[in-house]
Amino acid sequence: MSKRALKIYLSELRKKELEAQIMELYEKFPVVKTYYDFAFNPKEDKLLQDAKTKITNEYFPVKRNRPKARRSVAQKYIKHFVKLGVDSALVADLMCFNLEIAQTFALERNVPDAFYKSMLNSFSEMTNFISQHGILEEFKGRIVSIYNHTQTGDWLYKEGFSKALDILE
Repeated sequence: MSKRALKIYLSELRKKELEAQIMELYEKFPVVKTYYDFAFNPKEDKLLQDAKTKITNEYFPVKRNRPKARRSVAQKYIKHFVKLGVDSALVADLMCFNLEIAQTFALERNVPDAFYKSMLNSFSEMTNFISQHGILEEFKGRIVSIYNHTQTGDWLYKEGFSKALDILE
């Protein structure tokens, strides 16, 4: 069904019928429930803190011995925040946090080459996001700190990090 056809269909419904359909969607689909829960009670700070806790647990687990260090966990939260329409500064904060915690992890552990490639992807996505949303001034210090750490540490793909940083200029 196209958007146009949907608009026509919805305009023909009575208010009670429309309310009934929305309630049915709310009850049947968790995504719709999540959207409305966020739309009417946007506890962005709590969502951000929960996401940071889960990401930290990936690298520095509390309940298990071995860290999983999966980039996908942070990516899942970032995509979820973007879908919900969370403020771009909070999304960028989460992106920076993910890289900062990963850098702390890399200082303490011997990580595989794939880890560095994954963090390069995260860094590139972060710089693109910050550039697109025009919030560089707010995050410039953190970006420079993350970048400097990749250049002074034993990080692979240093030139890739440099290229990713070029988008901000």
